[in-house]
Amino acid sequence: MRYDILTIFPEFFESPFSIGILKKAQEKGLIELNTYDIRDYTDNKHRTVDDTPYGGGGGMLMKVAPISAAIEDVKSKNAKSLVILTTPDGEKFTDKTARELAYYEQIIIICGRYEGVDERIREIYVDKEISIGDYVLLGGENAASVIVESVSRFIPGVLGNELSPENDSFNEGLLEYPQYTRPEEFEGKKVPDVLLSGNHKEIDEWRKKESIKRTFRKRPDMLDKAILKTEEIDLVKELKETDPASFKAYIALIHYPVYNNQLKIINTAFTNLDVHDIARSAVSYGIEKFYLVQPNLEQQKLVNRVLKHWTTGEGASFNKSRSEALHLVALRDTLQDVTQEIEEIEGEKPLTIVTDARSTDNMIGFGDLRELIFSGEQKPYLILFGTGWGLAKEIMESADYTLKPVSGYTNYNHLSVRSAAAIILDRLFSCKI
Repeated sequence: MRYDILTIFPEFFESPFSIGILKKAQEKGLIELNTYDIRDYTDNKHRTVDDTPYGGGGGMLMKVAPISAAIEDVKSKNAKSLVILTTPDGEKFTDKTARELAYYEQIIIICGRYEGVDERIREIYVDKEISIGDYVLLGGENAASVIVESVSRFIPGVLGNELSPENDSFNEGLLEYPQYTRPEEFEGKKVPDVLLSGNHKEIDEWRKKESIKRTFRKRPDMLDKAILKTEEIDLVKELKETDPASFKAYIALIHYPVYNNQLKIINTAFTNLDVHDIARSAVSYGIEKFYLVQPNLEQQKLVNRVLKHWTTGEGASFNKSRSEALHLVALRDTLQDVTQEIEEIEGEKPLTIVTDARSTDNMIGFGDLRELIFSGEQKPYLILFGTGWGLAKEIMESADYTLKPVSGYTNYNHLSVRSAAAIILDRLFSCKI
């Protein structure tokens, strides 16, 4: 493998490429690492590589001509080559990406600087744009170093032990299992007996189980891509019972105050399907309690009759899973009653999250909200779903967060509340398996 790195700071790579495994790989002729100063490809005495962008704006932009000349100079016509641009808006770099890149014979990496590169570099030369994370660096040199080190692991002979990359974290979509070395005991902590047994079959099984456990506890999102057997999926199901995720989430379906299609405040009617379906979603995703906010007395009688049938009446024995879901439902007069009850349960007032099909300013995305809910703080959250044509303005304005609307690749946004609730709960609380 030949790496050709285009940069304005070639000296950056002197240290990382001259030590450890990468140094040995170069000495063995397994990889070739070259750096090129883009300034050497300029056509003026000041060796200028940047200029102001057309249309104005802050910052400088890397010029097209020097980068173009550098690429044309280093690109081999006889090799399977790939041109990579390191950029925050590129595809996320993963272990899978590194494995795929290892099949090329030449990789040319353009290290961006300033406000980026002239767009024509992307259009004419770049085959792949890569980002190593959702953060901004001063330039692409660190990203280039990460790419080289990660890709080189998959080049035969670089690691010495050919099994090493297969056993590392992220192989098969799982985090690596715990590892131990001498001594057998340290400060009361002993090496697991199975690792001392000499039984390689049992050791392999233990390691796979520990990888699944660690992934479930630390990175449950990765389980979506993991290659698991039936018995390993059963282990995840067991972990859900014995080691559930630590979050505190409540939901409420608001029947008043909400809008009608003329944006007038109304009290909507109880809908059997909404309550049944949302309750089943709530149980599936680990919601603590599902509240119905309905102040109308006649509607309350209807709700109580339905709940009684499924929780203590004939329905309880007729359909036990439905009964389990309906046990999660509680009827309250007002939203204030709900928040006070949760405060009594949790010892603090819940943070409220409102949902709506309409966009407003300062909304929070599903990913950011999930991170908040799953953070170590374990604060209680209350997610509010509106009936009719949405929650009243007073509720929207009093909330701590407004969640972005559920949307697909069309402008249609008229989902039923039970469909929207199911999608939202899945995006926020899915275990990805």
